[in-house]
Amino acid sequence: MNRENAKPHWRRRVEAIVVGASAGGVEALLNLFSDFPEGFQLPVIVVLHLPDERRSQLAEVFDRRLALPVKEADDKEQIVPGTLYFAAPGYHLSVEQDRSLSLSQEERLHHSRPAIDYLFESAADAYGHNLAAVLLTGANQDGARGLAEVKRQGGLTIVQDPDEAHVSTMPDAALALHQPDYILPLRGISRLLAELERIPC
Repeated sequence: MNRENAKPHWRRRVEAIVVGASAGGVEALLNLFSDFPEGFQLPVIVVLHLPDERRSQLAEVFDRRLALPVKEADDKEQIVPGTLYFAAPGYHLSVEQDRSLSLSQEERLHHSRPAIDYLFESAADAYGHNLAAVLLTGANQDGARGLAEVKRQGGLTIVQDPDEAHVSTMPDAALALHQPDYILPLRGISRLLAELERIPC
C-alpha cells in the first residue's frame, strides 16, 4: 500500500484509465482532472452514477473546464487516446476486446445503470495489465468487485483515501475486498496518473 509520499513503482505501460465515482463525484472528478495538461495521451473512461431520467450535461461542463477533450460515450465508438469519456445516463458502459465502447441496458448493478463494476470488469478483460483503475467517493458498494478484477488481471488499482472522500462507503468497500496498489488523496492520484502517462512502451 502506498500513501501520499510513495514513489510510483509501476513500470508497465498503461494504455487506458477507468474511473468510478458516485456521491460527491463531480467535484472529485473536476479536482482530479483539472491539472491534466493539453496533450495528455491516455484515454480516460468514467462512470459517475447519475439519475437516468434526464440527459446529462456532464460532458459539456467538463469540456469547458478541462484541457482534455471530453465527450459522452457512443455505442461502438473506437476509444481515442487523450479523450475523456463519460458514461451516458441509463446505459451500462463497457469496453470491447477491439478497444471500442459499448452501451447496453442490462439489469442495474448496485441499483445503478451505468455501474462502475460493469466498466471495470470489461476494461480489465480488454486491457489486462495495461489498465489503471481509480475508485473515488461514493455511497454504495459499486466498483469494489470491479477493482478487484482489475487487480486479478494484473492492472493497477488506485483508491481515493477514505478520509478525504466526500462519502467513504465506496472506497471502504473496495479496501474491504482487496489491497489496492495505491490509497491516495485526489492530488496524489492526479500526480500518479501524470507519471503513468510518461512510462514508455
